[in-house]
Order: sequence, then structure tokens, then C-alpha cells
Amino acid sequence: MNTDVIMAGFGGQGILMIGTLLSIAAMEEGKSVTFFPAYGVEMRGGTANCTVVISGEEIGSPVVGHPKSCVVMNGPSLEKYLPFVQKGGNLILNRSLVDPARVTRTDLNVLSIPANDIAREKVKTPQLASMVALGAYIAVTGVVRMRTLFDCLPKVVSKKYERFIPLNVNALKEGESFARNRA
Repeated sequence: MNTDVIMAGFGGQGILMIGTLLSIAAMEEGKSVTFFPAYGVEMRGGTANCTVVISGEEIGSPVVGHPKSCVVMNGPSLEKYLPFVQKGGNLILNRSLVDPARVTRTDLNVLSIPANDIAREKVKTPQLASMVALGAYIAVTGVVRMRTLFDCLPKVVSKKYERFIPLNVNALKEGESFARNRA
């Protein structure tokens, strides 16, 4: 399976963390991976995005002009990346912060998920909205197994915060559940 995704939002939303987790999980499953992070001068509140390319063979470049999927956590990221998602591609949209009516394309598989609301109301941890979105992305694409993500969490969550790993697992499960149960 060859696929790629751009994940984007503002600094502090956990964009680079979910990109790192996805990359490590894909490597654990024996896939070739590139991870290309980028963020604005001011981390928290500035722009943050990453590109993850996953393949069953060697990857030539981490740069992606037209991703197969995009996980968008805020309005500026939608404006920037929506035009580039491949026709028939996947758009995971955080409708807690972005009005789905702003998606002007009809040639995409759009999953509009209230990631912030789910993180706040069901996970009881608003900071895990990006994990909710990642769970939804995995449910839509199947690019890695959810169990692999769970197993890789200790590799991306620092020892200082390892007590929050169960909350991260719950956030991933809530995102997966929302995607699987959508109408």
C-alpha cells in the first residue's frame, strides 16, 4: 500500500505528535516511511503541519504536492491544503473549528468530525482532539492497525506524561468509532 497524508493545524494541537505516531506505527508494521514536519516561528498558535508518506517500497521523496489524504484541524489549513488533495482523496475535517460548508469540492471523501467536542466531552481531555482525528483517519484509510498505534504510544509520549497513554488510546478509539458509525 502506498499512501500519503498531510496533517495540518496550529501549533499546540498535537499535529506533529500524531504524524510521529503514525510514522512509527507504519515502521513497526514493516513499511517504508518518510515524515516531514513543518511549523511556524511560534510553535503554540502558529501553523504546524506534517507530511507522512507510507509505502511498501523505498520512498523517493518526502515532498507531496497532491496528497491522497488530508487531516485538517483549523480553517487556515483547510484554505491552504484543500485545493491540493487528490480527486477521490480523503479529507478528515475538524468541524469543531471549521464549518464543513467551507469545503467547496464534491470530489472528495469528506469525514466531518467534531474532534474538539469529542475530546472534551467523551475523552474529558480537550488537548487530545488531534488523536481523535487520527483515530478517524485510521478508520477511513486502514493504513495501519489501530492496535499498532496503541502499542507505539509509549514511543511518542514522554515518560513524564505516560500516565496519559490510556487517555490517548481512548481518544483514538473515539475517533475510530465516530468514523465507523457515520451515516
